[in-house]
Amino acid sequence: MKNKPIYVEISIKENIERVWEATQNPTLHEQWDLRFSSITYLPKKENETQLFEYKTNIGFGLAIAGWGKSVGTFQAKDDSRTSSLHFGTDHLLSPIKEGKGYWKYVPEHNTTKFFTQYDYDVPCGAFGKLLDRITFRPIIGWATALSFDVLKRWLEKGDTPSAQFTRFFTHWIITFLFFFVWIYQGLVPKLIMMHPEEVALTSALLPLKLSDAHMMVATIGAIEIIFGLIWILYQNKRRLLRLQLIILPLLTISAIIADSSVLSNPFNPITFNLSLIVLTIIGLLPSKDIPTARSCKRVR
Repeated sequence: MKNKPIYVEISIKENIERVWEATQNPTLHEQWDLRFSSITYLPKKENETQLFEYKTNIGFGLAIAGWGKSVGTFQAKDDSRTSSLHFGTDHLLSPIKEGKGYWKYVPEHNTTKFFTQYDYDVPCGAFGKLLDRITFRPIIGWATALSFDVLKRWLEKGDTPSAQFTRFFTHWIITFLFFFVWIYQGLVPKLIMMHPEEVALTSALLPLKLSDAHMMVATIGAIEIIFGLIWILYQNKRRLLRLQLIILPLLTISAIIADSSVLSNPFNPITFNLSLIVLTIIGLLPSKDIPTARSCKRVR
């Protein structure tokens, strides 16, 4: 079964000339497009096809290099423009062998509708197509949409791509950190291990029987796991960060009231929770205006 082409569309409140320049100039293009680390146009004579080389860093000192060429551009009577591309790579680590696509620019009042559609061949036959459908194609489609939103914010607000990507990755690193912390704290010491210190602190804070204390610790663990999952599922992370600025100090105070001797332990509630509070504040600062792939239309 043939995989569907990738389609991404966004409206940018800017004239077509600025959108064209930001996307066709390789020095500008590589700044906002997450899919490419560098784009280099090769020398050409007049009326020749424009050839270019691209490179995508994939981490650990590795990079995928490829080739591309501008098949042609077309300007219609309504001032809309289309730029067609042919691209590919022989790199063994690349999930793309060769592909074709286009960018189209349609002026609409004070905005430019900018959209792309592209498709590509993959290695390894039917297995490669299946792997592409469930892994790489969703990722590259998401990266295209996120990049389009970064471009939109850059042209409309002057928010540089580097600043946007810094906020984006800081935001999501902190999000996954809190997801892990709450899941781990609820699952390992409370549900799996039923750590004696957790039971003792609960018993000291609440006058409960031992069996009831075990049940309370398990309940708290389940609540922490749910809160950890909410960090991934809930979109408004600013609310979670604000809520956490209330929860963490309360947990710290509760632990000290239950047993002040815990303050002498390594990584005690003061040092551990204070670190999480500082990270919460750091996460709150850049979280107001995060670029997102959701702002793009993904179906033609």
